Parts: sequence; structure tokens; C-alpha cells
Amino acid sequence: MTPAPIPANDAERLQALRELLILDTPPEERFDRIVEFAAAEFDMPIALISLVDRDRQWFKARLGLDACETARETSFCGHAIMQREFFEVLDAARDPRFADNPLVTGAPFIRFYLGAPLTLPNGATIGTLCLIDVRPRLLDTLDRDVLGTLRDLAVAELVGPQRDKP
Repeated sequence: MTPAPIPANDAERLQALRELLILDTPPEERFDRIVEFAAAEFDMPIALISLVDRDRQWFKARLGLDACETARETSFCGHAIMQREFFEVLDAARDPRFADNPLVTGAPFIRFYLGAPLTLPNGATIGTLCLIDVRPRLLDTLDRDVLGTLRDLAVAELVGPQRDKP
């Protein structure tokens, strides 16, 4: 397993995440609707809005997964925040970076992963909107466009309430 890398700007990224005052808050319908739509649109059993904290990824919204967080080291989203656009793993069981990952060899038995990084207007990438399946998959360009739009909605929801703060 290749542990999720740490971005060079991780201190600034974590500060931007903390300033949102969203970590460990209760579920909110506005985020739940985004993951529900994503799961239905792409016929995926798991969809998440994942925020990558210092030692964990915490799920602001989740569908199809009971856990509310996992270790950052084993997270796929930790890899995805290193990208500008999408991070895709077509078959994690055959990918040397993930084949022995406990999230692949055990529940939830991840095979397909597609993460769209959540990048704030200040450039800090704080997490992902991600899709997960238990079978290998391949999505097309139109699918990525739709996921990109949903990602943009998630970012707007994350930063929108901050505009009203003094």
C-alpha cells in the first residue's frame, strides 16, 4: 500500500479547513443531497463528501458507508487532494498503490474510486466529492463533467456561509 502523500502546503490547507468550522458537525441536508444525487446518477453504492484532516478523512456527507471517518494514511481521498482535477482508480485490487490497502482487502472492498478535489477559492484543496464501487468501473467524459458540477456545488455550499461572517 502506498500511504496518502502529504501536500507541501499541508499546514495552510489544514488552516483553511479549520476556518470553515465544519469538521465534526452534524449531517446537513444540503450536503446529503449532493451525495445522494451522485450515487443515484452514477449508480454507485458509495458517495462521500470527505474532508481530509491531519490524521483522518472525515465524512461530512456519506451514503453507503457506516463509518464517519477513516485514517488519512489509508485514504484514497488523501491521494486525490494532490490532484487538480480527478483522481481515478479503475480497479484497486489490481493497482499496486492500493491492492493491499485494508479498504480494498476488507470492507468496504473498494474496487473503483473517483475523487473530485474540493478546492476553495483561496486554492486550498480540503477534501473530495468521491464515488466508490465494489466492482471495477470506467466513467466517461460526460460523467466527469457532471461530477465536476456536483463538486462545484459542494464547494459553494462549503464556502457560502463563510461570506456572511465578519
